[in-house]
Amino acid sequence: MSERPTALARRLGAFDAAMIVMGGMVGAGIFVNPAVVAREVPDATLTLLAWGAGGALALLGAFLYAELAARLPEAGGQYAYLREAWHPLPAFLYGWTLLLVTGSGGQAVVAMTFARYLQTLTGLAAPEGAVAVATLLAVVGVNLLGVRTGGTVQSALMVTKGAAIALLVVAGLLAPAAAAAAPAPADPRGLLAAFGAALIPVVFAYGGFQNAGFAAEELKNPRRDLPRGLLWGVSGVILLYVSVSWVCVRVLGPAGLAATGTPASDVMTRTLSTAGGRLIALGIAISTLGFLSHGILTLPRAYFAMARDGVFFAKVATLSPKTRVPAVAILLQGGVAAAIALSGKYEQILGYVISVDFVFFALSGAALFVFRRRDGGVAPNLPVRMPGHPLTTSLFVATCLYVVGSTVVRYPVNSAIGLGILLSGVPAYLLWTKGR
Repeated sequence: MSERPTALARRLGAFDAAMIVMGGMVGAGIFVNPAVVAREVPDATLTLLAWGAGGALALLGAFLYAELAARLPEAGGQYAYLREAWHPLPAFLYGWTLLLVTGSGGQAVVAMTFARYLQTLTGLAAPEGAVAVATLLAVVGVNLLGVRTGGTVQSALMVTKGAAIALLVVAGLLAPAAAAAAPAPADPRGLLAAFGAALIPVVFAYGGFQNAGFAAEELKNPRRDLPRGLLWGVSGVILLYVSVSWVCVRVLGPAGLAATGTPASDVMTRTLSTAGGRLIALGIAISTLGFLSHGILTLPRAYFAMARDGVFFAKVATLSPKTRVPAVAILLQGGVAAAIALSGKYEQILGYVISVDFVFFALSGAALFVFRRRDGGVAPNLPVRMPGHPLTTSLFVATCLYVVGSTVVRYPVNSAIGLGILLSGVPAYLLWTKGR
């Protein structure tokens, strides 16, 4: 009987890394969020500035995480950075909330969104929950076949949804522009507060690039390919997002964009009539499926790393003898997401995400200060370093904390619940490490 493998299979390259980065960022949000942003700052310049600012923050994050990835090219990515910089406890809390809130909740919401669009497009007469669970199981099945298979499917879906977004941009260029309107009056909450509220959906749309680090141990040359994938992927997403925001403002106008709940569909319908609406619905369905594929490909690697460190169920660190993927971790991720989808609480859970997610973004950014200090002034040979450190790193951390503060002010109840779930991981950690 052959021994069980103990190392993940290195079968992915720089292009796969870039597609993983983009796949984790581009979901269904970009087809809806331009309207959400316009409702917070109903002015064309401020709307585009919000998307540009979010892109700048994401690019700073890409450089920062590229250096972190080059320093620690380990499975688990952000989990490993937090563990090595600070302590195993905050790293565990990150994985804990990833499984219970940020990762699985997002997967559940996207699975249900895919189910709705699939039913609309095909007329499928089946409960949304059943369709969502079946979709999750299918994506789990693909990823159990091996990281090369999962990576290929992920890349194909990302290229397809990139084409759908490009079609939307072209349609927006062909459609007649909205009539110019007078600038909207200033928001009574104050410009800074309004802009902070607008940044919440923007940064949520730009999030996800950090998850590429989860698969670091399955890249052929992680110290080279993961930084490249981060920078290529984030740059590509900024181009897509700013282009979509611009065509939405151009075609619908600031007031029209703020008034609609389906900006992408409205733009396509104005250009291609009913066929345009169905095309964008297909694009959104593919985009959500790609996001699901990304989550099942990356998130289980964090639980695998936790289990390997002895702070989670030991079985979760088990690799498949044939494919060398963390099969138990993949099944766990799919199972929790399916349970949340069936519970009907997925949209509520998603409301807990941002305040928690950006706490860990800030901690991960600050981890670079720790690693640089440990260098003792001697710079290691890295393929990429954070440009402008410490100023740029400080800006990234401060902006993350600003987003946390804006979220707490804007959504105090959801933020409190999210932070409560985070803190519930403390006794769980103490239980797992008892006697060690």
